[in-house]
Amino acid sequence: MRVAVIGLGLIGGSLALAATARGDQVVATDRDEAAGEIGLERGAIARFEPTIDGALDGADLAFVCGPVAELASLTGQALEAAPSGCAVSDVGSTKGRLVAQVGANPQFVGGHPVCGSEARGVANARPELFDGATWFLTPVAETDPSAHRRLHTFVSSLGARPVAIDPDAHDRLVALTSHLPHALANVLVNQAGAGKVDGHDPLAAVGGSFRDMTRVAGANPRIWVDIFLDNRTALLDGLRDHSRRVDDLTRALEREDAGFVARWIAEASGHRRRLLEVAYPATPEDLYRVRVHVPDRPGVLSGITQALGAEGINIEDFELHHVSAERGGTVVVTIAGQAEAERAVALLDAQGYGAIAAPAVDE
Repeated sequence: MRVAVIGLGLIGGSLALAATARGDQVVATDRDEAAGEIGLERGAIARFEPTIDGALDGADLAFVCGPVAELASLTGQALEAAPSGCAVSDVGSTKGRLVAQVGANPQFVGGHPVCGSEARGVANARPELFDGATWFLTPVAETDPSAHRRLHTFVSSLGARPVAIDPDAHDRLVALTSHLPHALANVLVNQAGAGKVDGHDPLAAVGGSFRDMTRVAGANPRIWVDIFLDNRTALLDGLRDHSRRVDDLTRALEREDAGFVARWIAEASGHRRRLLEVAYPATPEDLYRVRVHVPDRPGVLSGITQALGAEGINIEDFELHHVSAERGGTVVVTIAGQAEAERAVALLDAQGYGAIAAPAVDE
C-alpha cells in the first residue's frame, strides 16, 4: 500500500517508520526539506516530495501531521490532491472544529493517536511509538465506510487500538484527560513559583508528588497555545467544573467537615483503582510499589533492573524521582504480587539498597 505523510515530525516520522516496517511505500512532504533528508537517511520514507500534490499522487492512505492551527488548511489541500478511493486522516489532538471546517467529505476520517513524548522531530521518531496506544477515529454520517475500515485496519496493524468516537465527544474527553491536566500543571507551577514563604522558595522544597503532578508544565507553547484555543469550549467546561469541585473542598475545610473530606478521598481512591485496572493486567490489590533510595551515579538504574530481571521478577512500571546530585533520588518499581515484591526488597537489600514495599492502593 502507498502511504502519504504530510509533515515529518515526531508523529509523522514514527508513522512513516512503522508503515515502512510493515512493507508500505511511504512518500512524505514537509516544508522543511531537512526533515525529508533525515527521513530518507533513517529509511522511514521511500521518497520525499516538495509538494502535497506530489506526495498524494497514487496514495491509498494519507495522514496530515501538521500543527493544530494548520490542520484545516493542510487537510483541505490533501483532500483536493487525493485520488479517488484514498482515505485521508490527521493526527491532531482536537477534532470538532477540524471536522466542521473540512466539511462533509466522504474520504476524510479525523484521527488522534494518544501517544508522543517531550522529544520532537523526525530524528526522535520511533516505529514502536503506537504500540498499545489508543488511536481515536472520528467518522461522521457522511464518511465513506470503506475509508473508515481502511484506516481502522491500518491503525491496528501498527499496534494501536482504534476507537471510533464522535468528534465533539472526543474533544470533551481529551479536555478532561489531557488538556485540563496540562493547564492545571501550569497553574500549580506558577502558583508555587510566584513568591516566597518567609524567605523560602517553594520550588526549592518540592517533593516527588509535586514533580509528578507538574511534569508536563511549561510544554512547548507553539503546540499548546493552539490546542488550548482550538479546544477552548471543552477546556472551559472542564475548568469550570474543576473550580466547582475546588469550591466544594474549600467549603468543607472551612466547616472542618471531616466526613466530606473522608468521602472525597474515598471517591478518589475508587477512581484511581479503576485507572489501575485499565493500566495493568494484575488487579490493583495485587500491585506493590517497591521504593529504593539510589545515589546519583552511572550504572545504578541498570544494576537494579538487571538484578530483578536475572531473578525473573517482572517490572510492571518504573519511575525515577531525582532529588539532587548530592542526595540522589528514589526509584519506584511496580511489581505484581506481594511475594514477588518481598523477594525484590530482599534482593535489593542484599545489594546494599534500602528498599521498602507497599500496596499500590490502600485497602
